[in-house]
Amino acid sequence: MALNLSVVTPETTVINEEVNSVVVPLIDGEAGVLSGHAPTIGRLGFGVLRYPSSAGEKRVYIDGGFIQIANNQVNILTGRAIPVNQIKREDVEDQLKQAKKLRPTNAAEQEARDRAILQARAQLRAMEQLG
Repeated sequence: MALNLSVVTPETTVINEEVNSVVVPLIDGEAGVLSGHAPTIGRLGFGVLRYPSSAGEKRVYIDGGFIQIANNQVNILTGRAIPVNQIKREDVEDQLKQAKKLRPTNAAEQEARDRAILQARAQLRAMEQLG
């Protein structure tokens, strides 16, 4: 029995396909999901969603969000989902450089700066894992 994987951003449905398994980045590690997984709701971290396909392993960077698993349906809601092979290193390095230059003056600015740094670092790690 397969899983139906659905990845949705505010703009579009990025993935809607049947898969045998999926690995997702949580805020405190990774979780693997197979058919028959117990119903679960979790918070996603910045990182790579991985799943096998006939063309090889697919890897998609996701920008946090939430996961819901029930009845062999895996629903992921995220702010952004980008195939790892479409991430541009120079853009991410520029994002990291710009975020490090910021000098926050309040807690909200500090949180935004830290988030931008974590996102950029997670994208760089995703590209390094790709090879």
